[in-house]
Amino acid sequence: MKEICLRYGMNPNQSKAKVQNAENTPIKILNGEASYINFLDALNAFQLVRELRQATGQPAAASFKHVSPAGAAVYSPLNKTLSESYFIEGVDLSPLAIAYARARGTDRMSSFGDCAAFSDEVDITVASLLKTEVSDMIVAPRYTQEALENLKQKKKGKYLILEIDPNYVPDPIEKRTVFGITLEQQRNDVQIGKKVFNHIVTTQCDIPDNAKKDLLVALITLKYTQSNSICFALDGQTIGIGAGQQSRIHCTRLAAEKADNWWLRQHPRALNMKFREGISRVEVNNAIDGWLNDDITEVENEQWKQCFEEVPTRLSKSEKREWLKSLKGVSYASDAFLPFRDNIDRAAQSGVKYVVQTGNSLRDEQVTQAANEYGMIMAHSGIRVFHH
Repeated sequence: MKEICLRYGMNPNQSKAKVQNAENTPIKILNGEASYINFLDALNAFQLVRELRQATGQPAAASFKHVSPAGAAVYSPLNKTLSESYFIEGVDLSPLAIAYARARGTDRMSSFGDCAAFSDEVDITVASLLKTEVSDMIVAPRYTQEALENLKQKKKGKYLILEIDPNYVPDPIEKRTVFGITLEQQRNDVQIGKKVFNHIVTTQCDIPDNAKKDLLVALITLKYTQSNSICFALDGQTIGIGAGQQSRIHCTRLAAEKADNWWLRQHPRALNMKFREGISRVEVNNAIDGWLNDDITEVENEQWKQCFEEVPTRLSKSEKREWLKSLKGVSYASDAFLPFRDNIDRAAQSGVKYVVQTGNSLRDEQVTQAANEYGMIMAHSGIRVFHH
């Protein structure tokens, strides 16, 4: 039995980490050294982008952190505003690179040091884009020679590059050992497609094709997000993910706050900021978020202000509310049923129009009534996609 030795396990003190049966493992290390978490991120992230590709027919990318996506997207052309917000205005990018720019643009702060995952062959435009970002590793089915050589120079030659067989079919039964006890179950091989829209429960029932795509992106993303989880999506990309919360309303609030932040970063005042020469991309991102955040300490306030040539006037609460009113047509997905209408009430404040959730809650009628009050269209998928 061949093995792949890993740097360490979940934490540096957990030694003797390895991948067993490496002879049949569909993944190769092309550059760098991998850890246990690197493999967990890569294996989850690639499954996500592969399923997005299969469901939408478009190149897909994800920015993964700590076994949950910070963002995910399929290719959709970028407008000028988003290009500016994602710092790629005037840059020539392939559809796959644009998908990654969208994925990383979901939550730029959380994407710091990510696992970048791709459904298709990585080209030089993807490699060039990654070179400008803080990323720890990449996983993809193939690389052009030019892209591979470019990526090998990242992180002083230590950038982790993984190649995975896109046609690999895993054993239908998966096992996990916890506290010395082995658990076994059938893999979650449920196929998420347009059949999840067959059971519309609201008065309005017409979901346009673009919203169906967004709902598929959101729901497939949740399949590889630590539960409980909620996802907001728009124009082929996630715009807010609330992962790993014990209460569903907390998931919704977290995802909604991230979606609001994503939209506020496109405010003209945010796009016209002037930064001091020599400020890094990370510092720019942190400064924008600091400028948007009213609940930070005085020390943090002073830190973000140092990044600007001239400190911009902050948006007032009323200005934020007015700008957020222009966020519309958002899709919202839940990895399980919505137990209370409070999730719908909060989602409505962040432009949600389309909803897909499992259904079959004791309060389905109340949740549906809330959706009707806001003029939403809601489908019950009948599918739960918990991920632990």
